[in-house]
Amino acid sequence: MPGRTQLYGDGEGPEDPAPSPPVHYAEQALLGALLLNPARLNTLGPLEAVQFHNPAHAAVFAAMASLPAPEAAVHAKEPVWLTAVHDHARRDARVLTASYLHALVQACPAPEHAPAYARIVRADHARRTLRAQAERLVQAATGSTMPDPAATAMTRADALAGFLDNLASLFPPHPGSLPRTPLPPPPEHDSGAEAAYEERALLACAVARPETLTAMRWLQADDFATPLHGQLFRCVAQLAHRGDAVDPVTVLWEAQHHGLVPSLPPREILDLVSTPAGAAEHWGERVLQRSLLHQARTAGLRIRAYTDDPATSVHQLVTGSRRALADLTAVRARWHHATHPGPAPRAAPTSTAARAGPRSPRTKPASAVRTGR
Repeated sequence: MPGRTQLYGDGEGPEDPAPSPPVHYAEQALLGALLLNPARLNTLGPLEAVQFHNPAHAAVFAAMASLPAPEAAVHAKEPVWLTAVHDHARRDARVLTASYLHALVQACPAPEHAPAYARIVRADHARRTLRAQAERLVQAATGSTMPDPAATAMTRADALAGFLDNLASLFPPHPGSLPRTPLPPPPEHDSGAEAAYEERALLACAVARPETLTAMRWLQADDFATPLHGQLFRCVAQLAHRGDAVDPVTVLWEAQHHGLVPSLPPREILDLVSTPAGAAEHWGERVLQRSLLHQARTAGLRIRAYTDDPATSVHQLVTGSRRALADLTAVRARWHHATHPGPAPRAAPTSTAARAGPRSPRTKPASAVRTGR
């Protein structure tokens, strides 16, 4: 089958050191089948030039789709249509040679299999597009300069979910639909100084006002970037939900029952939960937003790993990607509950400044986090 260098003609141009992917040969076979019989364009189903992996192949297909099909009798005798396709395609692919079009014909093992070749082209384009969608989700989840990173990440997640729905309608399911790709390790949490400050502030506020935890059931220990902070939050929440007394000493005693005292000296635990500043709800939303972005990044990386595995079929990509997004959906539901309270609003100070409390470095008030101001 012709290689990439034949685009340049007679050995001119650079050799491509990387082997061509399987879709390259499917594109060649498809174009060869169409050059032999342009009427097969009507048998391919939905296919666009942008779906081709090779830009020169995309230019050839675009030329075929835009030019009127020749009469079968004329096409069988004279290469008039091939010449027109070549001239039209060279507007976007200057390296394309007439000899390469003839080589495409030789590259087609079975012209009647053109619809199968088209399905391969669509499947490979679906994989590349899904990878790009996953990459955009990862970028949104790691972008700290965005005015509303949570809303941006969820918009990207919605776009990805919609794309998966479209793929599911185009590619029928088949047995063995679960991907076998080894999952990458989850990314590290954002456990920098800002995250640590906010989590410590939340713990101290929760101890000072444990009644607020009743309205904060949307926050879980796993949302904390520092696992030890999450375990201490669990201790405070359990005391509050049991109706027991909550203060730094009772939290220290509960922490000992959870095996946390050997990890953190008692004096440090007392200091950590004894200096409240601001409102627990505000800090809780900050912690939950970090958890939401972390889960969005995790989902994007998992989906990207699926797309990087050539053994994964399109339906397996859909199934695995939906499972990855399901974990994000669970955190997203809690985030929505936290930032969009129901008809009965939570008790809150009269001013936004009092509600938010003192800001940690680069931290917006909770209201600004919700509205994107």
